[in-house]
Amino acid sequence: MHVLVATDGEMETEAAEDFAATLAGSDGRVTVLTVVEVPRAFLADVRSHWGVEDGPSVVADYTYVETPKAHQEGPTGWPGDDALIERYLGDKLKQNTAPLVRALEKRGIETEARVVESENVASTIIEQLVAIDAEVVVIGSHGQGLFQGLLGSTGTKIVRRSPRPVLLIRSTTR
Repeated sequence: MHVLVATDGEMETEAAEDFAATLAGSDGRVTVLTVVEVPRAFLADVRSHWGVEDGPSVVADYTYVETPKAHQEGPTGWPGDDALIERYLGDKLKQNTAPLVRALEKRGIETEARVVESENVASTIIEQLVAIDAEVVVIGSHGQGLFQGLLGSTGTKIVRRSPRPVLLIRSTTR
């Protein structure tokens, strides 16, 4: 069975590992997905707030994007945002999925980690579920209470819209 585990890094690794491994079985596989809400919009907002119209320059940004010619004068507005976003998404991929991926791989489960940038987390999780043809999606619930449930949490949206079964793991640490 192919299992999709969608996490923002807050899901309890042990519980997710146990359920995902059991569902996948010895010949199944698990895709661990983390969806990051549009960091490009964040960069645009920060630049706008500080009155900066162009993106970061190569020179100012070289330590983060590790551009080889960073010490040379580079044009402002260079597409450093793309490199910065790519690095950010890579960091989020490791941060949010690494513990679960390691735990599943130790059990001998074929595991893949993915990160997707999106404006709509719930829709993106469902799109990925269908695109990879997973048979079930495992998500975490932070248990924010009735108020959050009335507003429509990501978990609630996935449970309502998913074309495949959903396993909701309630967090016990909050």
